[in-house]
Amino acid sequence: MNLELLHLCDSLFPIGAFGYSDGLEAATDACRGVDPLRDWLDVVLDENIGRLEGPVVWHAWLAFRERDWDALVTLDEEMTALRPAASARRSSRAMGLRLLTTWQALHPDPRLEHALVRAGRRELGPTLPVAFAGACGSIVRRDAVEAFAYTRLAATVSAAMRLIPIGQTDAHSLLAQTLARVPAVVDAIAARDADPESFTPAMDLAVMSQQYLHSRCRDLSLTPRLGFPCPRLGAPPQRGCRAGGPGVAAGASCEILRSA
Repeated sequence: MNLELLHLCDSLFPIGAFGYSDGLEAATDACRGVDPLRDWLDVVLDENIGRLEGPVVWHAWLAFRERDWDALVTLDEEMTALRPAASARRSSRAMGLRLLTTWQALHPDPRLEHALVRAGRRELGPTLPVAFAGACGSIVRRDAVEAFAYTRLAATVSAAMRLIPIGQTDAHSLLAQTLARVPAVVDAIAARDADPESFTPAMDLAVMSQQYLHSRCRDLSLTPRLGFPCPRLGAPPQRGCRAGGPGVAAGASCEILRSA
């Protein structure tokens, strides 16, 4: 058992990742319930992790190992460029820098020190996936990507438990079901060995709109109607769903989330 990896993935670790929700707060104003949350988690895993952040961790791990700083800077810039929302770009860089700084203080490594020097020169963010890969220098490459996937999915469920009426058992059941698919997603990342890519416009819109919410209270009726499509793929609105706001037909599915 790798105790360092457990420490890195623990919500106790002070980087703020477990408070970041990928726009879930804005999206839950349109749809609430277990099924929409399941679909949201699927998109986080298949798209955000499977095609963007996971490949960044995969390639950044090797760049750190080989001290290929040009490749690392390029990955970091691509990760930032593929995030349309300014708030998401800022959050990723802030969490990444905090992670790298804290991990270097706990487990000094010349590679992390060099990355921090570049960050001080504004040559490197680093974004969260890049920083996570650097912190996993003593971890097997595949395990690093799986661990990153766990932290992102667990953070989403943690945010959901504060946003929608879902119990701990149901929430962790959804998390367990999604985590069961992580190995296959990581297999696909390794097999493709492709550059990062991203196309999740509805999720990006949710992130952009989140800063305009009037309240982040558990009573979601206090938040404005943003008109996001129902996150349940190809299904009519869920009970209590308020999809169908400006520009969105009632009952619209969230297939836009999966468009490629």
